[in-house]
Amino acid sequence: MPGVNADNPRTTRSVPGRLAVPAGVAAAVAAAFAYVGAVDPNEPGHYPACPLLRYTGLYCPGCGGLRSAHAFVHGDLPAALHANALAVLGYLAFAVFWTVWVVHAVRGRPLRIDPRPGLVWSLGALLLVFTVVRNLQFGGWLHP
Repeated sequence: MPGVNADNPRTTRSVPGRLAVPAGVAAAVAAAFAYVGAVDPNEPGHYPACPLLRYTGLYCPGCGGLRSAHAFVHGDLPAALHANALAVLGYLAFAVFWTVWVVHAVRGRPLRIDPRPGLVWSLGALLLVFTVVRNLQFGGWLHP
């Protein structure tokens, strides 16, 4: 068929077709945030406890993430940052990533994710430092 090239996503699918997956991901994330916004993680018994915290008393990098999401949904940014500052940065990073994904989809360009090793190691180091500092005495301000 003229104008159709299987190697070029611009010509093989329409814009709504290219936006289907990003829209599905947005719907799933919105549903998850809506659920956490409606079911308060500060109330005991709604969510399982973090096994690392329960058995060792140490905060993992995700501890406080649900409380952070709940506060974020309710527009309480200071409480969200206090519960898990790294999670809030993750929410914002996801929003930027999703927006870039949608722009690429609209333009018909594939989104290539090829992080450089330095970025991967830096993110891992940030996660490790966050975890260690929040478990030290002077890092109490990072406790959920």
